[in-house]
Amino acid sequence: MVFHRHRKWAKLPRMTEPPRPPRRLAVLASGRGSNLVAIQDAIDRGDLHASVALVVSNNSSAGALEFARRRGIPWAHVSAKTDADPGVRLLERLEAVGCEVLVLAGYMKLLDPRVVAAYRGRAMNIHPGPLPRFGGPGMFGEHVHAAVLAAGVPTSGPTVHRVTEHYDEGDILAHTEVPVLPGDDVASLAARVLAAEHALYWRTIARVFDAAPD
Repeated sequence: MVFHRHRKWAKLPRMTEPPRPPRRLAVLASGRGSNLVAIQDAIDRGDLHASVALVVSNNSSAGALEFARRRGIPWAHVSAKTDADPGVRLLERLEAVGCEVLVLAGYMKLLDPRVVAAYRGRAMNIHPGPLPRFGGPGMFGEHVHAAVLAAGVPTSGPTVHRVTEHYDEGDILAHTEVPVLPGDDVASLAARVLAAEHALYWRTIARVFDAAPD
């Protein structure tokens, strides 16, 4: 009878998947860019696995562009006043930085249909009121808060939705209720809604990333 000794095999290292690279965002903003700042803060804290690859504005004096310059983020001013075909120009800039997801943050222009088509399902916007009731053409900024107060509803709050060829008509991804308080005016309601936007937007982006296939 032959006995075989058990060999001692060297312990193999556990195979692990390489870390996923951060998703490359382009943020489009027309104004001060406070949501851009909140998104970048979440990235800096490690709460959002992404990088802002490009900031775009139709307004050359936008605070969002100034923030991008201070942080060393690539930026672009794309406008019908300076570009013969702003839609093509925007696509060129997005493709140049390898943009994966479009994030509209106070962007006051309707996206060119070609841009919407190129980023179908990968573009989102945050609106400062409940949708669909307080959305559509002309419903932006203070106009939304004034309409909410005139309607006498008990709550307002920001809504994140996918971007389509039409204002505020994409699928709703998230909404946070903000109470309308007695004595509220446009300014006081706007301030509380904006604070809710800053908390909601980056969390929604992170959740969409987690649900999307690599």
